[in-house]
Amino acid sequence: MGRLFGTDGVRGVANADLTAELALGLSVAAAHVLAEAGTFAGHRPTAVVGRDPRASGEFLEAAVVAGLASAGVDVLRVGVLPTPAVAYLTGALGADLGVMLSASHNAMPDNGIKFFARGGHKLADELEDKIEAVYEEHRTGAPWARPTGAGVGRVSDYDEGFDKYVAHLIGVLPNRLDGLKIVLDEAHGAAARVSPEAFARAGADIVTIGAEPDGLNINDGCGSTHLGLLKQAVVEHRADLGIAHDGDADRCLAVDGDGNEIDGDQILAVLALAMREAGQLRENTVVATVMSNLGFKLAMEGEGVHLVQTGVGDRYVLESMKEHGYALGGEQSGHVIILDHATTGDGTLTGLMLAARVAATGRSLAELAGVMTRLPQVLINVKDVDKSRVSTSAELANAVTEAERELGSTGRVLLRPSGTEPLVRVMVEAADIEQARTVAGRLADAVKSALG
Repeated sequence: MGRLFGTDGVRGVANADLTAELALGLSVAAAHVLAEAGTFAGHRPTAVVGRDPRASGEFLEAAVVAGLASAGVDVLRVGVLPTPAVAYLTGALGADLGVMLSASHNAMPDNGIKFFARGGHKLADELEDKIEAVYEEHRTGAPWARPTGAGVGRVSDYDEGFDKYVAHLIGVLPNRLDGLKIVLDEAHGAAARVSPEAFARAGADIVTIGAEPDGLNINDGCGSTHLGLLKQAVVEHRADLGIAHDGDADRCLAVDGDGNEIDGDQILAVLALAMREAGQLRENTVVATVMSNLGFKLAMEGEGVHLVQTGVGDRYVLESMKEHGYALGGEQSGHVIILDHATTGDGTLTGLMLAARVAATGRSLAELAGVMTRLPQVLINVKDVDKSRVSTSAELANAVTEAERELGSTGRVLLRPSGTEPLVRVMVEAADIEQARTVAGRLADAVKSALG
């Protein structure tokens, strides 16, 4: 698997890359590293452990729980709940550590482990590095210091987690959803119970699809990565809107009443204006990545909202928000962070807030999302090139300058080396799709010529 920790925890094919032994070892290592860092000082440590419905989550959960308890950590098992629910409960219950078993939007054979620090925040990079180093040290034979007798961790089920999290979601809503008919696609994932319950308690008339997880069908042709079924259901049921989550429900995409997709950029635009109106958009700023559509940037400029752009990945969005105290940020993929109410992206919360804006204004989602015009975007992956020279090639720089001159203020070019593959991503936006395709094709050829 190379370096174990990626940008969103440890992921791999369950029982091949991500084994029970690895899950147990990482959990023990996490407990030891946090103890050495002083996190457990003066009290008996507690961890919250949750998972999505994947079949492999059952044995991986058992391994994580065993590892933590063997290291002297008391464990509260919250069962199948969304990633943001585990983060929330870690903070709300005063736990020292949270662990979520999920591979998010990935297909069922994959799974993952994500650790949360006290308060429900992502572990610092240096702690992840230390956990990995300690795990490797003991994997090769160094013995663990193990508690015995009353020192071992105790394990219990925390069944109240479901209601506590739903109550939190309802408690932060600015208004009810009475009068709205909403279709929810739960991706046969972690929000299959939570999301319908929350929307129903908020007053919406709901139609639910993709809410029958069997351990094998998560993300299978449904959810935020496959919007076809939701679009069809919204039109068939004459719903006001549709909400789609991914497997661990940290993302939200939407569908308007006509069956048109509303992506993360459009959701951010709607929520930014709602929060500004309520006096909650601190510094009058929203945070997004460089992959956000140019139409979003132009819309925010037109509305007088400042946009801060970061590198690709929700971790960079969150880092910027926390460093500067911003309240709203997210990605085009639907990973939206409302920092006053969540420490990570929360798909159910995002969907509720979006629906609340529709209910409060009496305007359709299509009308609200119309604040921005999504410009045509073309993405080409250029494979088998030396991606390390993207920023130093004079030939490529000239090609980009020429493309930007042609596109003017209504277009944009982005060349980005992949973080995991030997390829360069060429992204071009323009007011006209044909122009975007032409310019992207020409730049792709320039990348091959300069870096091949």
